[in-house]
Amino acid sequence: MLQNIIILILSLGIILIGCELFTNGIEWLGKRFELGDGVVGSIFSAVGTCLPETLIPAIALLFSRNDLNSVNIGIGAIAGAPFMLSTLAFFITGLSAIIFSGRRKTKYNLNVNLDVLSRDISFFVIVYTSAILVSLTASAVFKYIVAVLLVICYVSYVIKTVSNDKASNEELDRLIFDGVFNTRTGIAIIIIQIIAALIAIIAGAELFIKNIEVVSDAMNISALVLSIIITPIATELPEKFNSIIWISKGKDTLALGNITGAMVFQSCIPVSIGILTTAWKLDTITLVSAFMALASSLITFIWIRRFRCLNPVPLLSGGIFYIFFICFLAARGFK
Repeated sequence: MLQNIIILILSLGIILIGCELFTNGIEWLGKRFELGDGVVGSIFSAVGTCLPETLIPAIALLFSRNDLNSVNIGIGAIAGAPFMLSTLAFFITGLSAIIFSGRRKTKYNLNVNLDVLSRDISFFVIVYTSAILVSLTASAVFKYIVAVLLVICYVSYVIKTVSNDKASNEELDRLIFDGVFNTRTGIAIIIIQIIAALIAIIAGAELFIKNIEVVSDAMNISALVLSIIITPIATELPEKFNSIIWISKGKDTLALGNITGAMVFQSCIPVSIGILTTAWKLDTITLVSAFMALASSLITFIWIRRFRCLNPVPLLSGGIFYIFFICFLAARGFK
């Protein structure tokens, strides 16, 4: 057990290094292509760091051969990702704004593009609600239609994000690989750094998952609970670390777009895979986690619409929904 805990700590270090490389590289990629924070945060960063948690349910479902345990892990991971992002990731981002307020120009207030954030959350609420509701029908044909529509929705979201975004003229820190290898900042070295970062993130997340599963087995926790709570904590670490890094630098649109963009992606692409490869019948635990995700997201969305600003308060409320869900699982004996 001690060995597994040590490896968990090392894997977190690998993920953190990968995230530092990734945030630095993705900012430079956006600058080279004259893209704004909305595209860089909500699409490039969000999709890039979504790879670990997207691969886990995809592999579990596509190669499960209808094995019940694999199906539970796949569906749990699909539902767990939006839940973690909209509760725990929101909470950590709000907490980071408070912790780093001393070095931030805007102090506690978040200098975020409210149009980008509200657009992302509204997309998420609509598509994720549709995905949950379709689980209540027995029609396979209708489910397949919804799965296709989810993919179309994500394509339209990407097009809308790109078309409405404006290039950022903000000064960036030097590309890390430029300093390491004494090179000039070009597209090739930027892409190499991003690829190296993604490899580190995926490797660190996989190492974390393998060892957390050992610990979970020793604690006699069910596969579904593992996939909803423990696995997404590991796979969502890149988004959380990226957002903490960007919040500390006052790049709030990137920080929150990284989370909300991942929420949109997770509610469209992995969900469509789940609908197409399973009966898509969601149990009580999964439905409760989905409700918590939607409730937390709506609080932030309503706050933005009502006050036309954002501070840590609505984001911190995500922690309440996360704790409520843990208490719900505890009452069930984590089964």
